[in-house]
Amino acid sequence: MLFEEESKIFKNEDMLSPEYLPEVLPHRENQIKQLADNLLPASKGRKPINTFIHGPPGIGKTASARYVFRELENYSGIKTIYINCWDHNTSLAILSKIVSDFGMFVQRRGWAKDEVISRLTEVLEKSKKSLLICLDEVDQLIYKDQKVLYDLLRLNQYVKNPIGMIFISNNPHAFAGLENRIISSLGMDEIEFKSYTLQEMKNILQERSSYGFRSVEEGVVALACAHALNKGGDVRIGLESLLKAGRLAERDASDKVKVEHVKKVLKDVKETKPQILKENITDVEKLILEIVDKNKITFDDLYEEYSKSVEKPLTKRMFREYVNHLNEINLVKIGQRKSDRSRFISKV
Repeated sequence: MLFEEESKIFKNEDMLSPEYLPEVLPHRENQIKQLADNLLPASKGRKPINTFIHGPPGIGKTASARYVFRELENYSGIKTIYINCWDHNTSLAILSKIVSDFGMFVQRRGWAKDEVISRLTEVLEKSKKSLLICLDEVDQLIYKDQKVLYDLLRLNQYVKNPIGMIFISNNPHAFAGLENRIISSLGMDEIEFKSYTLQEMKNILQERSSYGFRSVEEGVVALACAHALNKGGDVRIGLESLLKAGRLAERDASDKVKVEHVKKVLKDVKETKPQILKENITDVEKLILEIVDKNKITFDDLYEEYSKSVEKPLTKRMFREYVNHLNEINLVKIGQRKSDRSRFISKV
């Protein structure tokens, strides 16, 4: 038969998908509790605490937010809306998405922002529900149209519904360029997500493997785990390694997923972190990478080149924060010359 009704390899292939949201998120219990505590007042008609979640890619930030949203919507009747700012990066797009998720029609073209806000206040008043909004990859929004944050904060002037926001970014300095009046109005709590340890990564992949596969050879999970850690600690790389190995085992008509299957697919499971980060870093950081890409350069010379390229340069202190962030996420390397002890920046 061309298509078999039941796979000999996969028990539940969806369990190996990075988009799958399990019933329990291991090793993120503390962050989930903190986030839930911040948002829980909304279930009692009180204003929740806006929260900024940050940390490297592929370590459970989005999954944790979606997990808390799912639980709150199921058991508290709160309306939750998740928005990826890479897809919706203007004020009008964000507001229209929120109105649309409430089930109200929004004309895609020709509507002014004030008209969409009017629709949103109307739908909020009718629903009488608390509203929680998650803006993932919020950097894209802040550096393209940060006015939407002001617009969302303004909603509480028109409606009594409690409204709370979660912001997610790989960049801990994502709000550095935001107007002070908006930052103070947000009143954010911060939750930092740190990379998984070797044992934590192994536990996660082992659990997904046990639910996803019928049988695996010893060493399969360990190899996928090692590959994920070598590629920046992104759990999605480990899951992709297992998924592709399973599909190869299926094509080979194997009775189980073997180490040899994992070894064969690893070359095709490329590091996603640099691509993700280069797409999502700020315009300032993109400009820094363009300058550094040419040659090794001292910090002072880098700042001078940057200042020549923009109309209103950041202060040297703020600029240093961006360079340090690029170093933290391994897109540039900071070294020191022995001769004059000056710092230099180079491409990784």
